[in-house]
Amino acid sequence: MPEAPKESHATCLVDEENEQALQFIDDVTNNAEEVQKRTLKEILARNVNVVYLKRHGLKGHTDRETFKMVMPVVTYEDLRGDIDRIANGDTSPLLCSQPISEFLTSSGTSGGERKLMPTIEEELGRRSQLYSLLMPVMNQFVPGLYKGKGMYFLFIKSEAKTPGGLVARPVLTSYYKSSYFKNRPHDPYTNYTSPNETILCPDSYQSMYSQMLCGLLQNNEVLRVGAVFASGFIRAIHFLEENWKLLCNDIRNGTICPEVTDQTVRDAVMKILKPNPILATFIEIECGKQSWKGIITRLWPNTKYLDVIVTGTMSQYIQTLDYYSNDLPLVCTMYASSECYFGVNLNPLSKPSEVCYTLIPTMAYFEFLPVNRENGVTILHSESAHLSTKEHHELVDLDDVQLGHEYELVVTTYAGLYRYRVGDILRVAGFKNKAPQFNFICRKNVTLSIDSDKTDEVELHSAVKNAANHLSPFDACLIEYTSCVDTSTPPGHYVLYWEVEHSNTSIPPLIYEDCCLTLEESLNSVYRQGRVSDKSIGPLEIKLVENGTFDKLMDYAVTNGASINQYKAPRCVKYAPIIELLNSRVVSSYFSQKCPKWIPGHKQWCTNDCNQK
Repeated sequence: MPEAPKESHATCLVDEENEQALQFIDDVTNNAEEVQKRTLKEILARNVNVVYLKRHGLKGHTDRETFKMVMPVVTYEDLRGDIDRIANGDTSPLLCSQPISEFLTSSGTSGGERKLMPTIEEELGRRSQLYSLLMPVMNQFVPGLYKGKGMYFLFIKSEAKTPGGLVARPVLTSYYKSSYFKNRPHDPYTNYTSPNETILCPDSYQSMYSQMLCGLLQNNEVLRVGAVFASGFIRAIHFLEENWKLLCNDIRNGTICPEVTDQTVRDAVMKILKPNPILATFIEIECGKQSWKGIITRLWPNTKYLDVIVTGTMSQYIQTLDYYSNDLPLVCTMYASSECYFGVNLNPLSKPSEVCYTLIPTMAYFEFLPVNRENGVTILHSESAHLSTKEHHELVDLDDVQLGHEYELVVTTYAGLYRYRVGDILRVAGFKNKAPQFNFICRKNVTLSIDSDKTDEVELHSAVKNAANHLSPFDACLIEYTSCVDTSTPPGHYVLYWEVEHSNTSIPPLIYEDCCLTLEESLNSVYRQGRVSDKSIGPLEIKLVENGTFDKLMDYAVTNGASINQYKAPRCVKYAPIIELLNSRVVSSYFSQKCPKWIPGHKQWCTNDCNQK
């Protein structure tokens, strides 16, 4: 192993880089309004001849006032035509003056398919810059992290090519496959237990096994552990529960199990792997105990915190993470999406319920559409691209948001999105200098989510209608339904509660299993990928409940203050007493027995390919 840098030199270098990063944050937040004006001007100046801007009559103007006056606020559907043209091979400057280098596939869905977010080569540098701010911030709260390693479970996902030849893939897959990640210069903060080859392995089992093996082999060097989402880290712990005996055998003997067939992965792991019977015995004793409470701190005793996203729908995993980690701090370091990387958490040891992000004003131009609440319910603006004149005037800039108010985020990016509604609801929690800090409240319209999947109420209702058609031949019909996610055992899965009315004709279990499969086939491609390829989502379950159950549900709601005139059955339930009520009236339960169909790419691409053949 190469000799470590001398302590004084390493410490001095790290301190200097940390200081520069923190000074950058201080500078841009102190001058947030001017930086935002400059960012917008730069975006518009370089895209003067873009077709989209000409179409809306911007006429080369780069000032904020004209931009706000003539450019509409849009959703994905408004851009679909231009995006489809680019995907099909049109290289003219439709959305951006620079060539679109690839599409980033958003986990938000449109018509059952991933959204395609255009990006340009230089965006990789912008994302890399935001990553470089994270550890200097963290070092203020947990110093000395550069002296050890991070055990992160990072994975690439499948990618496809559009008919025009552009790659379409998730944003993190794009980053991990880029030179910014693969050829990154030595940085003690990005010293991971997982070799690049294990992260870039396309086979999920081989990637997980080899990353877990490397993490165990270097257990005393690990100072922080994590994954992108909380669900991904819990999946890694569940993998360890199922495979610890096999992993211990490899550690004891200095071998790699034959299921890991990727030679580049094997070669990378063998650089770390040496027979270690003492470590193997230690892991066997800990994993063999009846309770796995605190297993993270037991196996990786120097761990200071967990680095995972636990805001939004991921908050459902907090209790499980606390159990496995002995209540280590849960740290959410940054806020990003496929559309754009947004900001960082400047108080990373805050409680998950108090996490707030400071938007970095150089990343994009930000606007905010006020969101109102009535009786605790969020009242959202129309999904129409054409907001009313009043709604347009309500949009405010980064420097004009008000403490405690909620907003829908709207972005203008360097890569060709102009006044684009991201769909995230944020609340102003405070300020860093002159820049606001935001709590992430929710993803607009999301009803069900386990991992990176997002299923809204309209999509769920359509899927339920398709599935309920299987009941018609038996003179039966679906009276009412609701849903929840069950994450009690990984991987989590969707649960649908059905109240069915039927004659005396018996309905075979196979029919309800077909209903489960039809539901899954009707859901979006992100969900189906999670079921088929990533194995991050378990088989969907239908629970039949006694007749009258949804009347009981209404009685419960009315007893607790709901108006009987305005009550309607919720399409998703999260409140524990309601789930207990539903479960107490379950008469039978059925699971999907097959995986839904899924292949990378969009349905229309596959259709085109088939037609060409």
